[in-house]
Amino acid sequence: MIKREWKLGDRLMHAGRPEWGIGEVRGAERTVQEGVPSQRLTIRFERAGVKTLASAFADLRPADEMPRVPDVPSASDGDADSDWLARAEAGSVDELMTRVPEAASDPFKTRRARLESTLKLYRFTGTGSSLLDWAAMQSGLKDPLTKFTRHELEVLFERFRLALDAHLKRLVLELRKQEPAVLTEVAATAAPHEKQALKRADGVR
Repeated sequence: MIKREWKLGDRLMHAGRPEWGIGEVRGAERTVQEGVPSQRLTIRFERAGVKTLASAFADLRPADEMPRVPDVPSASDGDADSDWLARAEAGSVDELMTRVPEAASDPFKTRRARLESTLKLYRFTGTGSSLLDWAAMQSGLKDPLTKFTRHELEVLFERFRLALDAHLKRLVLELRKQEPAVLTEVAATAAPHEKQALKRADGVR
């Protein structure tokens, strides 16, 4: 059974690639992928253009169910100070930009799932378009440069990587104590940059 029936015009996000932004379904047809009922979807994403995805394997969710970070007030905003104070009550924008995403930190997910999601975050770098992709994922903004300068994003990214490294180290320590086989299995299939992150986090390797 198809997990969810998507139709033309539906707005969604790919939970595994939030930096792509909101997508709109432009085409949908029923199919079977590797023996699993699915939909072949053609989706136009704000930041990634047109993608063709199988609904059975892509983690697609309605756009209104995905968390979005409130806009960051800029100097050109009318009453930026009062807006900032109101938003700061719910947590600072700095905190929102540097936290580890829920997919990697949700305690209700298995340690394996958290480790795999954490390692995927190492695909981002602090330069070029990768920096903007990371900022779009964290902020929910289509164009993060409308609210942040590149220098601000570089500083926030460095703080994010420190938080991510600390999170990975804690997770690896938990796995080494309680599920060492999972750590070995995930490491065996990890991408090169993910293996490097694991080596840094796990002094034993």
